[in-house]
Amino acid sequence: MNVRKAIFAGSWYPDSAGECEKEIDHFIREIKIKEPLQGESIGGVVPHAGWYFSGSIACNVIRYLKDEKHTDVIIIFGMHLHPGSACYIMKEGSWETPFGEIPIEKELAEELAGKFTFNIETPDHFMQDNTIELQLPFIKYFFKDVRIVPMGVSPDKSSLEIGKAAAEIATKLGLRVKVIGSTDLTHYGTNYGFMPEGTGPASIDWVRNENDRRIIEIMLKMDPEGVITEALAHQNACCAGAAATAIATSKQLGAKHAESIAYATSYDKSPGDSFVGYTGIVFKD
Repeated sequence: MNVRKAIFAGSWYPDSAGECEKEIDHFIREIKIKEPLQGESIGGVVPHAGWYFSGSIACNVIRYLKDEKHTDVIIIFGMHLHPGSACYIMKEGSWETPFGEIPIEKELAEELAGKFTFNIETPDHFMQDNTIELQLPFIKYFFKDVRIVPMGVSPDKSSLEIGKAAAEIATKLGLRVKVIGSTDLTHYGTNYGFMPEGTGPASIDWVRNENDRRIIEIMLKMDPEGVITEALAHQNACCAGAAATAIATSKQLGAKHAESIAYATSYDKSPGDSFVGYTGIVFKD
């Protein structure tokens, strides 16, 4: 049983295929999601809160990655890591979802693990982290027989080299790849110990229109180094390494511009003094 269990199923998202499909059907009809322009979608940035809060954004970014051509592998970056943290990779086995297991792309993962220093995760030994797992039911639903390479990458420029190498190795192996980076944006309020603008409407406006907007604009410029620098300075991306490395990988695979398809905050569904920002971005050729 070389299968990594889905530990957030039944709490952060449904634990049955039928309930997941109902949620996905609802997310696809979400009227606030913008249709991206024409061109091949190569990668994207998704949020990773519970599906109730940000599932529609993540679902539709991943849906927009699917096209008429077969996708062999989805490289997905995530994990809540700090500068200087070790990077993580799962290089064999599979990962459980309510729609069935998703296998690891072993050849690509092993070649990366031989080139860079990683902490190796296995189906039995891994860091509990929601950033990647919450995307997997969407991946399995839209890409039935795809394989994945899941990695945790720190907000360091060295992580960008991992992404570029992943793209180069995939190309060498003849694999058709899509890329996902998983991050939420500003975590504001007493729950997170970050409230430079106090409480009330002014704080919500500041997060939406200043703090989150700055890092979204840098993502749209496809500037991976800028994403890391901005996030470390202003606390507006909790997994800046994942977003930045997804940008670097997508660019290596031919992405030339980015589009925002949605923005929201948890305040929209649960008003309070503590809230989190979410964005959905698609990288295209």
